[in-house]
Amino acid sequence: MDEDGLAIGITAVLAGTTVLFVVLGIAYQPLLLLFASIFAAATYFIWYHASGRLGERIKRTTASAAGARRQRRRSANAAGRGPGDFEGFGPGRRAATGSRGHENRARGSQRQSDRRRDDWRRVDRRRDPTEPTLAEAYRTLGLDADADADAVRAAYRERVKTAHPDADGGDEEQFKRVNRAYERLKE
Repeated sequence: MDEDGLAIGITAVLAGTTVLFVVLGIAYQPLLLLFASIFAAATYFIWYHASGRLGERIKRTTASAAGARRQRRRSANAAGRGPGDFEGFGPGRRAATGSRGHENRARGSQRQSDRRRDDWRRVDRRRDPTEPTLAEAYRTLGLDADADADAVRAAYRERVKTAHPDADGGDEEQFKRVNRAYERLKE
């Protein structure tokens, strides 16, 4: 659970209020059980947010929606590929007429579209949009692309000392950038 003290405190207060309304509803007035259910729902939603599960669910939902949009775009563009994709004009007909050169070109373009699709998948694998590319990480630490692990560690330690927010002239954003670059290069 994230250490978001305010959200956890509010959740605890709402949970206590829910228990109080349940006890009073059972002992005195059943109408108070309605208020208990409202407080219970609020407790659940705030806890769901404070635990980080709400953010994960939103990311999953938006990622799957983006994938569905890409799939719809691909299927909508299928009709625009030409007459070779429609029944009666496929590779079987070309093979029967002896037009092998055109069939080989079609296979090559299929391989090319497979490569493009794989490139899209590679882009989607990036975990965090704020994560730098390898080139950006090396640039942030002031290193060449052929630097070894010891050079990366030494450059990281030097940059962290100057960029730390508690140091004179330190910058929190630069400090975060240096940390993200080091994490990227450690992988």
